[in-house]
Amino acid sequence: MDPKALGKLVESISKTVKSFKKSEVESLIILFHGLVEKPDVRLDNARLDRSTFRMILHGLFGMTDDKLMNRVFCAFDKDSDNCINVNEWVKGLSVFLRGTFEEKLKFCFEVYYLNGDDGYISREEIFDMLRNSLHKQLSEEEADEGIKELVEIALKKMICLDFEALAFKHILNSV
Repeated sequence: MDPKALGKLVESISKTVKSFKKSEVESLIILFHGLVEKPDVRLDNARLDRSTFRMILHGLFGMTDDKLMNRVFCAFDKDSDNCINVNEWVKGLSVFLRGTFEEKLKFCFEVYYLNGDDGYISREEIFDMLRNSLHKQLSEEEADEGIKELVEIALKKMICLDFEALAFKHILNSV
């Protein structure tokens, strides 16, 4: 790894990521470089694919839900090119690990927000994301009913029932 290129990249990323010290940014870049499939490429051209990212989420954070891991991947992948570059890696981890309450809330909203064009999380999207969170000993019908009740309770707490979806402002105002 070229120390001069590493130093430039650390400086560049450190200007936009304030929650990590430069030494931490450097460590995250080195870690990223070790995780990519082709570590011989230039630092700023390296990419982390979805399957490797999912293995990281599982290994480091104990995530096992496929849908959730895919949604976290999409929240990190800001340019939607189906891979995570070193900037997205450090910026994503800065929110994931050291973000403010509002940044983490926004991150969660992005994870649950499946429909990329309306700015709302619908009842169906909430239901879909919560489906795998109930204990597997319940029958599918019991689980679906339990999830519907959870969605209704959440919507009642955050907004009036006239709405069929949550905007980020609803979540921010209710927490």
